[in-house]
This record gives sequence, C-alpha cells and structure tokens, in this order.
Amino acid sequence: MRKYGYSQSNSDHTLFLKQSQGKVTALIVYVDDMIITGDDTEEISRLQEKLAEEFEMKNLGGLKYFLGIEVARSKEGIFLSQRKYVLDLLAEVGMLDCKPADTPIVQNHKLGKYPDQVPTNKERYQRLVGRLIYLSHTRPDIAYAVSVVSQFMHAPSEEHMNVVYRILRYLKSAPGRGIMFANNDHLVVEGYTDADWAGNASDRRSTSGYLTFVGGNLVTWRSKKQKVVALSKAEA
Repeated sequence: MRKYGYSQSNSDHTLFLKQSQGKVTALIVYVDDMIITGDDTEEISRLQEKLAEEFEMKNLGGLKYFLGIEVARSKEGIFLSQRKYVLDLLAEVGMLDCKPADTPIVQNHKLGKYPDQVPTNKERYQRLVGRLIYLSHTRPDIAYAVSVVSQFMHAPSEEHMNVVYRILRYLKSAPGRGIMFANNDHLVVEGYTDADWAGNASDRRSTSGYLTFVGGNLVTWRSKKQKVVALSKAEA
C-alpha cells in the first residue's frame, strides 16, 4: 500500500489512506477481507487493478456485511447494525424467547466484589462479555453496562452473570438497533462528557463517559472506570 502512495494510519494500522486533488481513498483490511471506499472512483479502480496483480481477489460489490456488521443504504444515509449477530448470540445462550428488558442495567446499581458472592462459570462469562464488547461497535446504548460487567472478568459471580443476562434481555427488545450516518450538510464537531462521582461501590472510583459527533453523527463513544480515586465531583 505504501508503494501505491498510501499512508498507514497511526491510530489503526489496518487503515490506509490516500489524498489526491481534494479526494480521499481509504482501504481497511482484516486478515483476508478488505473494504475500499472514498470519493475518488478512478483511484479506487486503479487500486483494485493493482491489488489484483498481487493477490487473487474477488469484488463483492457494495458493502452489505462485514465481520458481523450489517450495512444498509438509503437516501437518508448509511445505517450500521448487528442484528444477525444479536440473534445468533441470543440463540447460542438459549434466550431467543426471553422476556425483553427496558434498560441494559439497573439504575444506581451497587455491583462490585463482595466476600459472600457465589462464583459463576468464568469461561462462559468471559465469552459472553467478549461478544458484548464487540457488539458495542454499533450499540452505544449498551456501552456503560458492558464496561461495568467487563470489570469482573477475572472472578465473576452469579450476580455479575445476571447483569450480563439482563443486557441480553435488553438486546432482545430491539435486536436491529444501530447507528445512522446521515448527510447533514455540515461537519461540525461536538463533544459531550460526564462522570459520576465515587460511583463504584467497591473502590469508590468514578466512571467517565464521552460522546463525539461529527456532522451530527455519532462517531466515538466510551464508558470507562477511572484509574484513581477523585476527591471531588469537579475532579471526577
């Protein structure tokens, strides 16, 4: 890719970019699958021809499905979801017919590590939470709940597993929910952030959360427990 004039992204080493005459071409690769996109149609065609000389390739046309992420286009924009991924996960756990939950986690929960907790199957817990972490790529609505359950991967209890099951019941209520990228005719960058103060019941650390919008579209989000104890709300 560098030989063809592309630069490798510092934030994601699987992403390669090329800018020419105000137009951008991007390639992202995962093992033997790749996406080529951009607004320079001539460069995209040239890149496909060059790559075909190096590797045996097959053009699958417009992007519809990639690594469990479904892509749908309309006049309004591009919609990303993981509906099949959610349904497959629910089927794997035997919860396709479960009763849906309205929220992914109970408000003001006191989840933590306590001496009287009953341990649960560690491998199953880690596998389910790992699947939920990947699902968070298109479901910012479960980001906080998943960040909470991921804190107990090394020694999960039945109480922690019940929260994982609640997240799955929440997903059952709307498996096709996802992210919409609309053309809003502007590229204004907006950011929102907040933190609870001493929200963790075990170590009194705060949890931070942020959202970033570009052109009115959500592009980054995160929920994570802070590494140190904050002494005040302002500090948190």
